[in-house]
Amino acid sequence: MTKPVFAILGAAMLCACTTRAGLAPPPGYYAPIGDVVTAQTGRASCPTAAPSPHTGALVFRSKYDGSDSARADINPAATEEYREQTRAIVELERGVVQHVMRLVRDGRPRDLDCVVQWLDAWARADALMSTDFNHTGKSMRKWSLGSLASAWLNLKFSVSQPLAAYPLEARRIESWFARLAGQTVEDWSGLPLERVNNHSYWAAWAVMASAVALDRRDLFDWSVERFRVAASQVDKRGFLPNELRRKQRALAYHNYSLPPLTMIAAFARVNGADLRGDHDAALRRLAERVIAGIDDHEAFVRETGKKQETDDIQDYADFAWLEPYCALYACTAKVEDWKRGMQPFRVTRLGGDVTRIFRATP
Repeated sequence: MTKPVFAILGAAMLCACTTRAGLAPPPGYYAPIGDVVTAQTGRASCPTAAPSPHTGALVFRSKYDGSDSARADINPAATEEYREQTRAIVELERGVVQHVMRLVRDGRPRDLDCVVQWLDAWARADALMSTDFNHTGKSMRKWSLGSLASAWLNLKFSVSQPLAAYPLEARRIESWFARLAGQTVEDWSGLPLERVNNHSYWAAWAVMASAVALDRRDLFDWSVERFRVAASQVDKRGFLPNELRRKQRALAYHNYSLPPLTMIAAFARVNGADLRGDHDAALRRLAERVIAGIDDHEAFVRETGKKQETDDIQDYADFAWLEPYCALYACTAKVEDWKRGMQPFRVTRLGGDVTRIFRATP
């Protein structure tokens, strides 16, 4: 895309952001879809049936079953059972996000139909709403909501208005998102500070994405408050004490805390809540600690007494938080080069192509 076209697109998205009432996502979500306005093409049948909606109990094994209090030793048998138990949920998340990314790129109506049909099937079944759950189950609920609601934003806010052909389904889907968000708030509220960790941050991201999709200020405020609790946990050196407890996986879990927190901060800023300076720029301290830790693990080794396991931070997608982070703060030339070398960042639990969203920001 040439620079003049980018400028026109940026101006159009900025106009849409500033004239639409209510909560808004970052401007990149307003971008047109593919080369067509799908709302004008009519419906196209999805060739693939939705995964069977999960309506049963959300009681799943943890991959750390049998580990000590650090929850750092992976149990291969438990991991395999967990994957089998959650297979349909993961297929829904990944399938919806992949269809959205293809739709954004190619503008094919059948991808739109797949997204709507799949989500509508789960909405009509009131899936993932069981109140019979364990910690892993409620974790799956908020991860799924974050994936689906943030992918939905690409359809909800695109200037192409792809959902215009699906008004009834869109209402059902958003009503389901509202129920899931309400349950997520209930699941993750009222925890003592020593139990507030990356799970709470990911819950807050799911609720933020839902808040913007639904234009729900109460959900937005809850997410912002969860961010502020997280910021209060970052010590002066940039460490999160509850993630240091993960011993050999402390660096990995510090890194894993950054995607939801940076996305919340990016969304909050668009909606008038600038969290960059919260608790003496806690988010920046955390990010700088992680960036330094990727180059040299020694600080994390000193804090935990353990050599750091980095198998959880080998994939480029694990650093997708650099996109919102560098949009919030001025990254150094070294970090920008590092980021460019890993682009594009595509992450299911952030709704898809994060690079596209923040590259399109005027």
